[in-house]
Amino acid sequence: MKRIFLLLSVILLASCGNSKNSKEFIATVSGDYLFNASETVGITFNEGTLYVKWRGKDNIEPLKINDSTFYIQEMNEKFIFMKQPEIHILLAKKREHDGITIRFPKMVTGQKTPNEYFNNDQIDKAIEGYQFIKKNNPNSRSVRESNLNNLGYRALRKKEYEKAVKIFKLNTLLYPKSANTFDSLGEAYHRNKDSANAIISFKKALELNPKSKRAKQYINEQFLD
Repeated sequence: MKRIFLLLSVILLASCGNSKNSKEFIATVSGDYLFNASETVGITFNEGTLYVKWRGKDNIEPLKINDSTFYIQEMNEKFIFMKQPEIHILLAKKREHDGITIRFPKMVTGQKTPNEYFNNDQIDKAIEGYQFIKKNNPNSRSVRESNLNNLGYRALRKKEYEKAVKIFKLNTLLYPKSANTFDSLGEAYHRNKDSANAIISFKKALELNPKSKRAKQYINEQFLD
């Protein structure tokens, strides 16, 4: 019921505005925006009308509320196009965002998603992208500690040990105060036969959580050997 009321309100607001967009606005906001670690949102125009490309849909036509704000029914979100400090989409505040400000930056030509950088072993760029998402869209599933941990263990089960190390290491950078991320990284190093780094990771896990049984057991076993 609330969603229907919101949609009707948006339609009434939109009916008061001009559906066409200025040439300056079109030139400024056209392009792809980083939605999450593996997805983008595309903004295109046809005869002055804005269209959104998202999750396989090329011609989503939002309702224009004013010269910079558009309501996308498929997302149940209002996009506000901002020019400062850089061009980005700002999601209008609503209860579901838990008071968090969510932004999607406009991508420059040739820029890839963090996942694409990661899969191409461009780790520094991947980390930069993940950290941006965590800061500007912390509710995104793509940067949740548990999701990245699951990806790492999936790689371990496939015996892709070096890949697992990279995923868990990324998780420690995103969540440096989590004992679990360092514990998982220690296990990946151990499975990759890198005892020195495994000990370092397990010691960090113990520093953050002195009750970590696996970290204690591994370190004790190494020193007993």
